[in-house]
Amino acid sequence: MSFYDEYEKLKELPFDRYFQDYTEIDVRRVLQKQRMTPEDLLVLLSPAAENLLEDIAQKAHELTVQHFGRTILLFNPIYIADHCVNLCTYCSFSVTNQFQRSKLSMEQIEVEAKALADLGLKHILVLTGESKTHTPVSYIADSIKVLKKYFPSVAIEINPLETDEYKQLVEAGVDGLTVYQEVYNEEIYKSVHVKGPKRDYRFRMDTPERGCEAGIRQINVGALLGLDDWRKEAFFAAMHARYLQKKYLDAEISLSLPRIRPHLGDYEPKSIVEDRHLVQAITAFRLFLPRAGITLSTREPQELRDNLIYLGVTKMSAGASTEVGGYSQCDAGTAQFEISDERSLAEVQQMIRDKGYQPVLKDWELLV
Repeated sequence: MSFYDEYEKLKELPFDRYFQDYTEIDVRRVLQKQRMTPEDLLVLLSPAAENLLEDIAQKAHELTVQHFGRTILLFNPIYIADHCVNLCTYCSFSVTNQFQRSKLSMEQIEVEAKALADLGLKHILVLTGESKTHTPVSYIADSIKVLKKYFPSVAIEINPLETDEYKQLVEAGVDGLTVYQEVYNEEIYKSVHVKGPKRDYRFRMDTPERGCEAGIRQINVGALLGLDDWRKEAFFAAMHARYLQKKYLDAEISLSLPRIRPHLGDYEPKSIVEDRHLVQAITAFRLFLPRAGITLSTREPQELRDNLIYLGVTKMSAGASTEVGGYSQCDAGTAQFEISDERSLAEVQQMIRDKGYQPVLKDWELLV
């Protein structure tokens, strides 16, 4: 059994009727509870909850401080290749977009690593396009070995792999895995993933479980908001995280809800996700999953990121680049998407301190 089996049942729920029927009385009732059910999550994501967002946010703040203290872990993405074989209508890396593709050599990766490490960062997320031909597991493993000389924590966001392949990367030093389902609506998923291995919905959905089975310590899941109704997508993402928490007790489960940003191509979001909607989703997550991490990237604007520190976010990128070679400019390529918060790492650190929180550059290291 996998989360797909649970998804098959959940997708039959009468979401539209639920969201229409819930009232502020239902929301106030849920706010009195210590443990939330899936239906409580739907209540918190409903239109009725928008009028009580301040109350929800206050409880989200209290739960976050209780479980995580006043700390924000900082990390940065590092793009090492942008070759991709998938035709995804919403992504700059899509195979049909014409631009000069890039792939860093081990020497160039070391230059990038030094540039990032000089900033003081200790946690990084390694990203590539999805092409096993250009970035096979052996290339990823060699890259990780280089990066581990500079960073105690290295996570990956690459094409989905088999369990044995993830075990190879764990041996190389990987401790985290990020994989977005992108959109949980299976029909929309097939329509926006037109060609390539990413079109396999079930294989992608089972990826976090293969990562857990391979021994990866931290798993981050989520949806790309804008591809379908954000309320439904937020619900499925939270249920996915909850399933993983219950099944894999040794893994740390985190959630992300990035919104579509400008990119190469002309795809227009189906669902407009306003700032208040993102706040509602994040605070609902915190109440439903008080022990789950919540990650916020530089996709989001500066003012919103600053305010979300109080409301449930536990991990942020800072001073990020979404280009291959973007930190050292050793082979800078096309950005996967435009970032909104362009402040430096030092500026974000100071902002966090000004909010009364502690910016954390390193929270763990595997001793061997």
